[in-house]
Amino acid sequence: MEDLAPRERCGEGSAGPAASSAIPGGAVEGLAFPRVLRRRLDGYFADHGISPKADRAMWVKIVAGLALFASSWTAIYALRPGAWAFVGFYVLGGLAQTFLLLNIAHDSNHNAISSRSWVNKTLNHVFDLCGISSYMWRILHHRGHHACINIQGEDDALTGRGLLRFTPHEPRTRVQRFQHLYALGLYAVFSLDYVFVRDFECFFFPGHDYLRRTGHPAREYATLLAGKALYLTYMLMLPVLVLGRSAWLVAGSFLLVHLMAGLSVALVFQTTHTVESTHFPSSRDEFESGVYHIFATTADYATSNPVVGWLTGGLNYHVVHHLCPNVCHTHYAPLTRIVQQTAAEFGISYRQNRTMTGAIRCHLALLKQLGQAD
Repeated sequence: MEDLAPRERCGEGSAGPAASSAIPGGAVEGLAFPRVLRRRLDGYFADHGISPKADRAMWVKIVAGLALFASSWTAIYALRPGAWAFVGFYVLGGLAQTFLLLNIAHDSNHNAISSRSWVNKTLNHVFDLCGISSYMWRILHHRGHHACINIQGEDDALTGRGLLRFTPHEPRTRVQRFQHLYALGLYAVFSLDYVFVRDFECFFFPGHDYLRRTGHPAREYATLLAGKALYLTYMLMLPVLVLGRSAWLVAGSFLLVHLMAGLSVALVFQTTHTVESTHFPSSRDEFESGVYHIFATTADYATSNPVVGWLTGGLNYHVVHHLCPNVCHTHYAPLTRIVQQTAAEFGISYRQNRTMTGAIRCHLALLKQLGQAD
């Protein structure tokens, strides 16, 4: 389908007003929508006699992703390729990491892959394998995002380090007038920030109150350091020490992988909450129900494109993800149809962009607005 060409149509709702905290028909009648929607979403699995956890398609993705990651690194050491081929295999391994993070690590973080907790915990270590603390990601993603979507000062996804202004509730600086121009460059170093700065900052110099109040188990400090050491060893040290590759070649390949992964992952997430039509609540109490909060602050994109859904781990079906975080993403497409139909039936605004490029354009448009006006 084509992009939503006119900018004012970005993230258009299928029904109802743009972003309002009002509950249609009063409190009692308004709360009927969340109840009906939840009954229909839960009923989908009962009606079809299927589990909300990983199906065959998900296990194929898990095996394929891990196989691609393992084979790319095996090829580097078994074939000992020339410089250009080395970069190719190295980048392929980096793309496999990105695929694993979006498709496996994220689902396992939500216990969405299996009803057996040890399976999810094991697969969640994909984060550590990719240089990111699985433990800290779990805290930041659950407590610092799902529980407070688009709330300034609470939602960790809105952290712009003073360089990016993501909400109208945040003070504006002069440099942010140009944030729509330099945002993509900052997104490209997003994963480098996580590997080298963010995890250590959250463990040892926490900015959020809930992190300061949390007593991290000693084993998580050990896992943090072991995971970073493993990642930097196989990504940077071994190619130089074992294969004799130039440190500059390895460092350049490492940087290229992170620029690609950082930009990809950041855009997958940012285009679901910070686009022109999404709302930024002043507090958690602005809506009578968390369901209304999700609909007001979240937008889908490219829901008719199965390739986008397959590559992004279903995160383009983001409304359903927040409604059903413990459900495996391979079920999101039919659940999204239920969401769309129910929202239209009750006159609730459902936000979506028809393509990912349209969603990116609407995200940058919002950044421009926030950077140039209070």
